[in-house]
Amino acid sequence: MFLHLVFSSAGGKMLQMRKVSETISLKVYTEDGLFFGEVEEALIKGNKIESWKIRAVRESFLNKALAGAKGVIVPQALVNAIGDVMIVSRGAAPSYSEESS
Repeated sequence: MFLHLVFSSAGGKMLQMRKVSETISLKVYTEDGLFFGEVEEALIKGNKIESWKIRAVRESFLNKALAGAKGVIVPQALVNAIGDVMIVSRGAAPSYSEESS
């Protein structure tokens, strides 16, 4: 199955298309530049991406914050951009402080 992502740049002047399969293993960062994890899977409902499975990998924020969990599911609404990397909203990140680790 081929599903294409279509997104526009600032101002909606340029459209890019990308196969969903090309997003697998993309590095994911928060808006603040924090390494969040890697794309594991796109969860599709109907003909639209509903959410993304993000894998906790070594040195990622998720690996530190989730203490043994494999990753999280991020709703599409919290994805800000997809290009060479995926950028997600701060709201996608679980609460975590260095003191609790």
